[in-house]
Amino acid sequence: MERRKFLKGAALGAAGTALAAPAVAQGAKTMTIVSTWPRDFPGLGVSAQRLADRITELSEGAIQTEYFAAGERVGALDVFDEVASGNSQAYIGADYYWTGKHPALAYFTAVPFGMTFAEINAWCLYGEGRALWDEVQDEFGLYGLPAGNTGTQAGGWFNKEIESADDLKGLKMRIPGLGGQVLSKLGASTVSLPGGQIYENLVSGSIEATEWVGPYNDYFMKFYEAAKFYYTGGMHEPGAQLSLTSNKSWWSGLSDTERAVITAAALEENANSYYEATALNGEYLNKLQEEQGVEVKSFNEDVWDAMGEAAAEVFEETAAHSDLAARVNDSAQAAMREYGRGLALFEGQLVANRNRILGIE
Repeated sequence: MERRKFLKGAALGAAGTALAAPAVAQGAKTMTIVSTWPRDFPGLGVSAQRLADRITELSEGAIQTEYFAAGERVGALDVFDEVASGNSQAYIGADYYWTGKHPALAYFTAVPFGMTFAEINAWCLYGEGRALWDEVQDEFGLYGLPAGNTGTQAGGWFNKEIESADDLKGLKMRIPGLGGQVLSKLGASTVSLPGGQIYENLVSGSIEATEWVGPYNDYFMKFYEAAKFYYTGGMHEPGAQLSLTSNKSWWSGLSDTERAVITAAALEENANSYYEATALNGEYLNKLQEEQGVEVKSFNEDVWDAMGEAAAEVFEETAAHSDLAARVNDSAQAAMREYGRGLALFEGQLVANRNRILGIE
């Protein structure tokens, strides 16, 4: 879809009451949505359920959503194939779970030292990201929409302090996507587990560390029962974008009005999930420290530099996969440099000096 049409559809979708009437007259459509998150899962799961409900609400019942959480219809990591096959109409998840299908999918969730919430939305809505995402997903008969964002994620939970890159060697850690590949290059043993399976593996000792999201989401996961060291801003997911991805054949068969309604609902939740996390992360970080005795740490520059060198290798290997992967990587890298400079000169300087003046650490 051309960018202008996409944005026009999103704007039209906000006028849900006016748009829904013709669709209702034609009879309601059923939209079966499968998710990678367990039901009522704090943060991510609740966001997905909220989006499914919002599509029905915004369409005034013209689109009736059937929502299935992870394991209710298919397994958490099986939703991609479920929708590509046409068995369900859409999934809500993180596309970097399926880098085995195509490594370029990672760029539309998060990559190491990648884009923040503002940057990935700029790239996917106003930059080259939209067309490139279409090109990648076309190979699987899919069409994705931004539908959530966690903001900058925590570096993770560890059962020991990470004082140098050597401390990562042999570490068994849950971390998916290209971020997992970075730590593998530094000697860690990484696995990709669905959210609902992390706690049991951490408590049992099957893994020794995990990343998840941020304080608001992580508080409810109780990782602090097995790992007391909680690291702030991680390199792996600077602004993890979630997606509502539809079977493209089904999507193409919808009316312009129906596509506009779904687009508007997805973009609304894309923003709301980020704002919710921003509003609650500080409160829940305090709870983790004061109620559970969690030690909040930051990676030192030596660790950051080692991760940066490994990330450069991962990007090079990812780009070598195919011409399409190379074009996605090149576009994302160029966008990060352009957007990042502007953010650093304006928001970055403001926030750094505001926090200094207010005594915020």
